Amino acid sequence: MSISLTEAAANRVRSFLANRGKGEGLRLGVRTSGCSGMAYVLEFADVINDEDTVFEDKGVKVIIDGKSMVYLDGTELDFVKEGLNEGFKFNNPNVANECGCGESFTV
Repeated sequence: MSISLTEAAANRVRSFLANRGKGEGLRLGVRTSGCSGMAYVLEFADVINDEDTVFEDKGVKVIIDGKSMVYLDGTELDFVKEGLNEGFKFNNPNVANECGCGESFTV
């Protein structure tokens, strides 16, 4: 089981954490949402819970709750800039289908 970050994503997370001045790392998860069923959750983690799985890649702790791990295993998190837009992109090998707007997915 693993989660990885591209260098661009790791740099962006480190920058956000430094500007924020606190935090254990980045929490990734999934929630029920959207037209395809699941949506990604990305937030800063100030606490690591007992049931969390923690990965470290390129100096960044990535924290996943037990429920989400089955959906995120093998995912690579990237940070991309496309024209005037920029943001995190999940490269998830478990995704079977995505909705047209790209906000939700099925496994």
